Order: sequence, then structure tokens, then C-alpha cells
Amino acid sequence: MTTPSPDSFSSPDSPILIAPHPALAGVAIFTLNRPKALNALDMAMTRALVPAIQRVTQDPAIRVVIVQGSGEHFMAGGDIKSFAETLSEPGSERKKHFMELISTVHAGVELLQRSDVIAVAKVRGACAGFGLSLAIGCDLTVASDDAYFASAYKTIGLTPDGGQSYFLPRIVGVKKALELVLLSERIKADEALRLSLVNKVVAAAELDATVDRVAASLAASARGSMAGAKRLLTTSLGNSLSEQLNAERESFSNCAAKDDFVEGIRAFIEKRPAKFS
Repeated sequence: MTTPSPDSFSSPDSPILIAPHPALAGVAIFTLNRPKALNALDMAMTRALVPAIQRVTQDPAIRVVIVQGSGEHFMAGGDIKSFAETLSEPGSERKKHFMELISTVHAGVELLQRSDVIAVAKVRGACAGFGLSLAIGCDLTVASDDAYFASAYKTIGLTPDGGQSYFLPRIVGVKKALELVLLSERIKADEALRLSLVNKVVAAAELDATVDRVAASLAASARGSMAGAKRLLTTSLGNSLSEQLNAERESFSNCAAKDDFVEGIRAFIEKRPAKFS
């Protein structure tokens, strides 16, 4: 599978675009860029996914990445037309094809999860299939009030990918996750908020400004604190209480040894905003 060059993510024709935020230092904008196809995942976007995520997660200047869709939708899932191109192949060949495709997608999901960069999904319009997996797999998710969500896999005889079967039970519980996947009913933004699939729902006209405020707050925070908190929380369900307490002690002490802790304490005492490195 040929991967795109690093420079390709600034080309308007790239299936994924990466750009620094025009007003917020330390914030990158990661755009799924197939608006005419509702940003559906095809092979070109799949090939670009891992290098694009590597670009934002390995850049020491980036603290926060805003993940968004181009146009009026976040992502409608996999590209059905692309899937249809495999129908003439024997079942064994289709299996090989999708094993490769999904292995690549999953490598990207793991990179984003394990990174110290905080990922904020900005969701408007359709958020289905892998789009739902990507949105709920981000650290924070903000949606417009016209967004809608669906698992969607059952409609074409498939099972979830992109970590959906991992994230959903942890967010909504196994029983509700089964309902969302097996019935695959469309969920409105207010219901997604009630289920904690998203963190905030705002009017469509306020989505950009709200996400920018969230990103600005995160980018202004101590990087070690944000990364450490993310690591503690995302790994906690696999730990015993003793293991988690030990992890908290280690993380707390590591943060206390850094200059940002000194700055935070001094700023608090001096009653001024902290200026973290």
C-alpha cells in the first residue's frame, strides 16, 4: 500500500488535510476531505490516515488536534462505491482486501489513542460507521445540534470496526451498545449528549467558536498534565485499584518534578494566569 508524501496533506486534492490553526498556537486542524462523498473512507483516505495521524502526533509543537469533516458532514462511514468494486472478487480475496484496509485504519486509531496530543472531534451532519468510531474515539467530542449518529454497519451486513465495539460499551454500557449496533437507529445530537457519546452540543452557528474555546483551553494547559491525565483515564479500566493508585502516584510525581508545576504554583499564589511551557 503506497503512502502519501508528508507534503501532500496541504494539497486541496488530498483526502486528508492538515493545517495549523490560524489563531491558536499549538493547535492543528485535521480535515477529512471528501465532501462530495460525505467524507466517506475510501482507499486513498485509508492510505493517508496513518501518515496524517503520525504527522500531528509526532510534532512536538502540536498539543491539540481538531478532527473535522470538510463541508456539511463529519463522516458517513466507509465508501460504498469503493466497497462495490470488490464484489467481483472471490470471498477469500475480499477478506484479504479488507484485512489490509482495516489493519491500516486500526493502526491510525491506536496512534491517536496512545498519543499525548489531545484530539477534539468537531461533528456536524452525518457521523456514521467508522465516522462514529473516530468521533467517540477522540478525547473530547463537540457536536452541532443538527448532527446525527448511527452505527450503520448492519445495513450492509458488516460488524463494527475502528474501535467502535471497544469504545461504545465503555461509554454507554454493553446493553445500550448492543442496541445501538444491532438496531442501528439514527440518533440525534441531544440523545448522543444524553448517552455521553459527545461532550457538548451547540447550535450549528456556534460550533466553530465553541471548539476553538475548548482547544484554546487545552493548548494553554501544561502538556504533561494533559497527557498524564489522558493516559491515566484511558488505561484505568484495565487496572486494579492498586495498579491505578500506583499509576496516579507515578504520574503526579512526574508532573511535580517539571517546571510547569513550579509555574502553576507560583501563578496561583500570585493570582495570575499560568504561562505553561
